Amino acid sequence: MTTTKRSTFGAGLRTTILLATLSGLLVAIGFAINGPSTALLFLFIAAAMNMGSYFFSDKIALKMSRAEPISESEAPRLYQIVRELCTRADLPMPRLYMIPVDQPNAFATGRNPKHSAVAVTRGITQLLSEDELRGVLGHELTHVKHRDILITSVAASIGAAITYLGYMLMWFGGDDEGPFGLIGSLALVLLAPIAASIIQLSISRQREFAADAGGAEMTGNPESLASALLRLEEGAKAIPMQVNQAAEPLYIVKPFSGRGVAGLFSTHPPIEERVRRLRQMRPSLG
Repeated sequence: MTTTKRSTFGAGLRTTILLATLSGLLVAIGFAINGPSTALLFLFIAAAMNMGSYFFSDKIALKMSRAEPISESEAPRLYQIVRELCTRADLPMPRLYMIPVDQPNAFATGRNPKHSAVAVTRGITQLLSEDELRGVLGHELTHVKHRDILITSVAASIGAAITYLGYMLMWFGGDDEGPFGLIGSLALVLLAPIAASIIQLSISRQREFAADAGGAEMTGNPESLASALLRLEEGAKAIPMQVNQAAEPLYIVKPFSGRGVAGLFSTHPPIEERVRRLRQMRPSLG
């Protein structure tokens, strides 16, 4: 089996496990509310959500991040860098999006390379040098090449759905003594950690290390990405960005502080360790 086929199979298997987990969770909640009849209803809801998560996870992730399509005339340098890297990596050109915030950050999404998108914030284009931006884009395109974007995008949309489910049940409950109100209250307390655990189990920190290494190889300059990561971390601390917690694993650096419940969703390795590994690559890349 080729590396590409193994990556595709692995991503598909992990996605299937995620979707099955969501289905089981929704069915269990439905049974707790009103027995088998409501469990069956929630099974149909889960099936619809699963299908939507698979086919529209990229759109959900982009919508959650308020990303807007950007044309080549608006960002010629960005398009040129991405096109050069895609040619080098034998990847199709992704759709490019801009997130209108000042925090420097970026992510890739989509169910496969043919349906991929790369989103960058306004801040990252203003902060980084061209070489540093190239390193970041190489990292994101490596996620595309490794088929990581399917699992991260689906996980993000599932995490958001689970969290919204808690609020929906709370809203429908109205009376805290009613079954919906009780289940909703429990959901708000319990489902966010469950969603976090699902995402942490499905998105290994090793994927970030692998994307860093792949991005360095793609650009031929690990120092560019190492320098970019250090500047991005400082930029993220200086300019916090409010994003849906379920979407946090998509970004190249954490967009908000990992305290409290947010810390449950931290799937990023420490920047210091990522930089150390990248700088160890310099001799091997010449």
